[in-house]
Amino acid sequence: GGGSIGSELCRQVMALEPASIAIVENSEFNLYRIEQELLKNFPGIPVELSLISVTDEIAINHLFRRFQPEIVFHAAAYKHVPMLQHQVRVAVFNNVIGTQVVAKASVTFGAEKFILISTDKAVNPTNIMGTTKRVAEIYCQNLNARVKTQFITVRFGNVLGSAGSVVPLFQKQLQEGGPLTVTHPDMQRYFMTIPEACQLILQAMVNGEGGEIFVLDMGEPVKISYLAEQMIRLAGKEPGRDIMIEYTGLRPGEKMYEELFHETEQLTSTKHEK
Repeated sequence: GGGSIGSELCRQVMALEPASIAIVENSEFNLYRIEQELLKNFPGIPVELSLISVTDEIAINHLFRRFQPEIVFHAAAYKHVPMLQHQVRVAVFNNVIGTQVVAKASVTFGAEKFILISTDKAVNPTNIMGTTKRVAEIYCQNLNARVKTQFITVRFGNVLGSAGSVVPLFQKQLQEGGPLTVTHPDMQRYFMTIPEACQLILQAMVNGEGGEIFVLDMGEPVKISYLAEQMIRLAGKEPGRDIMIEYTGLRPGEKMYEELFHETEQLTSTKHEK
């Protein structure tokens, strides 16, 4: 609950004035930071803090038994593609087993809805991270068919400005005078902002009836090389003259283009613009 998406989701949910909110976070600093912000901006709403991992079944069940949440947002995941190629065990443990633990607790303690935060990398995955998220999607969809709790999935593209994403990396490289590193001149990605991502989560929560996968209409994909050039220009520099762009080659498990849907998935528009 204290990461890039989780913390913004807390802000947007608190603005809707829930009876109370419970935040699960395994980073002490992230939990402290979001606690301070919420106490300052929303003093009248009770906040329950749990400094635990989603993989800790005993602690999760204890929290759910006490708190009895109606709606569960599951945003916890490891997401760094190249790193997770070499950290398979922890990727599976956190992204798959963690999802199972929280999903089972949601069913056991009578949550109405469970919203899984997923990624476009789960579509025809070519890496460990995407595969773990696809397994989590399938698990939740299968569970939805057998239980009362409604399981809804939200699939994101790249979230601008989130921890570990390309924009903060480019900003750091710009401050250091370059070069900006891009893996391939033709690599493309879909982008969305953190508030947009959280709006999609809340829309999915309201509109979802269980079993669906919601995808934001993010427009056309953007070339990473174009993004790098624009950021250099925004800094008042000229690409290729003042600041260079260096192409480093595709990393293990990386795709040139991301897909938002499987071939077998049937698309249906919602009443929302995006």
